[in-house]
Amino acid sequence: MFSLLVKAGGWAESRDSMPLSRSFEHTKDSIIEEFKVNSEIDFQALIGLPALFLKETFGNEDPVARVGRIIHAGVYGRGIYGTDISLEYVYDPSIPPVKNSKLKEFASELGIDDFEFRRTHWAIKNNDLFKALLRNIQPRRQFPKVFRIEDPEHVEPTLASAMMPFHLGFDSVYESIKKASSEVYLHCRRADDIWENPEIIQDIVSLIDHSRVIICDCTGRNPNVFYEIGIAHTLGREVILITQNEEDIPFDLRHLRFIKYLNNDQGLSDLEQRLESKLRDLVGA
Repeated sequence: MFSLLVKAGGWAESRDSMPLSRSFEHTKDSIIEEFKVNSEIDFQALIGLPALFLKETFGNEDPVARVGRIIHAGVYGRGIYGTDISLEYVYDPSIPPVKNSKLKEFASELGIDDFEFRRTHWAIKNNDLFKALLRNIQPRRQFPKVFRIEDPEHVEPTLASAMMPFHLGFDSVYESIKKASSEVYLHCRRADDIWENPEIIQDIVSLIDHSRVIICDCTGRNPNVFYEIGIAHTLGREVILITQNEEDIPFDLRHLRFIKYLNNDQGLSDLEQRLESKLRDLVGA
């Protein structure tokens, strides 16, 4: 179930209004009953629904729709159509804008009539908005030939990963990375922590693909680490580069910020603090 909100002139970025007289148009009576208490609209119940915000479509115009949610709604005063409903809302940044022409291609799956694209109103549809969007507009990922990635992708919000040489000299560095991650409620793993596939490359790629943040140690110019950095960047993951020697940062990555550290007690302590600060900025902890 979702809210369909169509408005002439389009929607503002975070706050706008809707004529009260146009609420529940093109909505089944059984659904209307769910969202009314003593003949009054139960705005609090409506706030819990995902929302699709459309601009009225006329002629050759092809506006874009946004997906979001209402965070506040209530009757507040009179507009050109009579009493207005005041709306505050946020758009979902993870869902790109969708052209009205594209929505029309699967409007029947959403329960939207063609006329509704040309009519200011607020309707409630008993359809699965996200499933319809996923089926019709979610771009498929390009599939590599030497390893596998999931489609659709699945990022674990509390997972971080460390990419570094598998060498005893980096164990203390890994411990520092894990401590910094735990301070911002992330669980950090390294590829040698897991053995889920016959090929180690598949374990590494799966770990990167599922991670929210990847910390990559360029110390020693290890080619495997450079390969893993490329995979992480290609998959659109947040990547933090660290190194004991700034000359080990490849030329193509010199424009990116990195953390330089010393592999001793004081240096690793400093690394923990700087990593924690960077991770906190990235995850908002």
